[in-house]
Amino acid sequence: MNTFLQAFPIFLLIFCRITSFFVVAPVFSTRGVPTMFKVGLGFFLSVIVYLSYGSSQAAVPADATYLLLVGREILVGLLIGFTCYLFFTVVQTAGAFIDLQMGLAMANVYDPMTGASAPITGNFKFYVMVLIFLGMNGHHFLLDGIVQSYDWIPIDNGLFTQMAAGTITQFLTKALVITFMLALQISAPLVVALFLTDVGLGFLAKTAPQFNVFVIGMPLKILIGLLLLALVVPGLTGLFAHLFSQMFNAMGELMAIVNGSAAR
Repeated sequence: MNTFLQAFPIFLLIFCRITSFFVVAPVFSTRGVPTMFKVGLGFFLSVIVYLSYGSSQAAVPADATYLLLVGREILVGLLIGFTCYLFFTVVQTAGAFIDLQMGLAMANVYDPMTGASAPITGNFKFYVMVLIFLGMNGHHFLLDGIVQSYDWIPIDNGLFTQMAAGTITQFLTKALVITFMLALQISAPLVVALFLTDVGLGFLAKTAPQFNVFVIGMPLKILIGLLLLALVVPGLTGLFAHLFSQMFNAMGELMAIVNGSAAR
């Protein structure tokens, strides 16, 4: 009983970090994954982590400070999962830019994976991204990352110290800027081509006023956008591979910041 009373608080801290990671982590946080599966997977991963790391941890205090430890572990899991999720929103943002130029911004569709409306082009690219991610066993890398986070961020980590110093806020701001720039770069070929189409339609309206550009402009932009999208699709594999590399690098950078080994 004494062994159980000493082991259970440490196991609960591990369980809080892993389950909070599944709340916001890409693929695992989607509505298509049952909640029971997330809890069960989090429990078995917590057992594995406890047998690997937790058994060597010192006993945690059984007083009010334990609530702070629970909150800290939940924040660690949410931060790691949210960092990964930021890079998955890149294709949704890029799709929103493309749909805005193609004239499909009002034709948003319901995304069953997130439970919100999403742009058509962004939704298409998002599903392609998920398929590529699962095809390269990216979900295994996510699980490996949360397990290995205990090498970088032990239970007695200094997350609150780094938050007070502003390094976590600086990192999240930097990650947000990087993801927004990646979204612009992904959507740039189609956005620029459609902008040039608008310029051409403007010259056509001036030189040949008898043509109704509002009638021919919308289907022309959609046709050009679909043709360019068909040309871009074969190169999405390499593009998404670079995006996944950036995501895992951001995970490592976050762990290094929380560990205090990187000053940002």
